[in-house]
Amino acid sequence: MYTEDLWIHLKKHENKEDAIPMKKYMRDQFEFFGMRSPVLKESFKAFIKEKGLPHPEELSSFLNEAWAKPEREMQYAGLTIADKLKKHMTKSDIEWIEYIIVNKSWWDTIDHIAKNIAGYYFKKFPEEIVPVTERWIATKNIWLMRSAILFQLGYKEKTDKELMAHIIKETKYEQDFFIRKGIGWALREYAKVNEDWVWEFVHSEELSPLSYKEAIKNINKTKQPS
Repeated sequence: MYTEDLWIHLKKHENKEDAIPMKKYMRDQFEFFGMRSPVLKESFKAFIKEKGLPHPEELSSFLNEAWAKPEREMQYAGLTIADKLKKHMTKSDIEWIEYIIVNKSWWDTIDHIAKNIAGYYFKKFPEEIVPVTERWIATKNIWLMRSAILFQLGYKEKTDKELMAHIIKETKYEQDFFIRKGIGWALREYAKVNEDWVWEFVHSEELSPLSYKEAIKNINKTKQPS
């Protein structure tokens, strides 16, 4: 009922004209209500004020229902609710995290899940990092692999650089654009707090040109060879 109420609430703001370019931008993979970000944010805020949040124990079933809806805004709303309830996570919640990674997968949801949801989960349950990321890499699912590469994006100085190096070494020969771009992004972010390590790493590993270019984008140019 909660999911249906949310769907009805969002549909009231449907804009079929705006939905066309939104769908095209996502390569026609998803339907859209056509809600621009500020409209979606305000509409969702009003819904939460009226209906509240689902019980933490209902989060998994809610996300399954939200992911079953064709409109992409329902998945965006699902991520917002997951963010609001993630402090209640238990170790078994890795199941729904994996579900929303491998279903209706595209960069617009994956990058949020990796940093804000998986990243939070692994901070809360650090003992799960190695077994879960190893499993994700072994699946060869590009979105699970990208999530393993990116989950430390918000860790800054607390980044486990040895783990990041291991994950990159395990994935650097993948041909997929999103894997190679993700490797570069992870290294570029870590360079903000440890550019010397990143500079040495990218010159000691055989990275794709895309990963290398992304990784050194913000590194002090005096470090770079002429």
